Amino acid sequence: MDASFRWHDGEEAMTRQIGWIVATIVFAVDQLSKWFITGPLSLRHPGDAIELLPIFRLLWVDNHGVSMGRLVAGSDMQRWALVVGTGAIAMFVAIWLRREKRRLDAIALGLILGGALGNIVDRVRLGYVTDFLNLHFGEWSPFLVFNIADAAISIGVALLVLRAFITRDATAPSEE
Repeated sequence: MDASFRWHDGEEAMTRQIGWIVATIVFAVDQLSKWFITGPLSLRHPGDAIELLPIFRLLWVDNHGVSMGRLVAGSDMQRWALVVGTGAIAMFVAIWLRREKRRLDAIALGLILGGALGNIVDRVRLGYVTDFLNLHFGEWSPFLVFNIADAAISIGVALLVLRAFITRDATAPSEE
């Protein structure tokens, strides 16, 4: 084994480590923010709110669904089905991260994995996901109420999609 191969393998390992570090940070910040909202800030009931800016408030929502409020778990069986389904997706992302060689993709996968784990822990522990970030313009909110995990997942997916489009355009065969 020559030295250049070992260096390249070390760089790939570092890339994966960055993804795992990102996942750990996202998970920790998500769980800490949810604790802070429901603990020290005392938003403990659905609808409790604190206006921070004219267009942004902390608004506690217990989210029993996934993906923009769809797939609502109306029973314990549906709740655990969501846990199993999102757990399977998280496992897929973790396996992908273990094999990933691109730094940006590892970061994106770390964002997705950390966010997924944060929401899974909520669903297992509480039966719902704690959402609290609300961007609004008067009574109109362009997004549903979300949390740090949701934002991380969305940013991670956007990064993967963006990279896929950039790579596809860069590797597309030329038309002659």
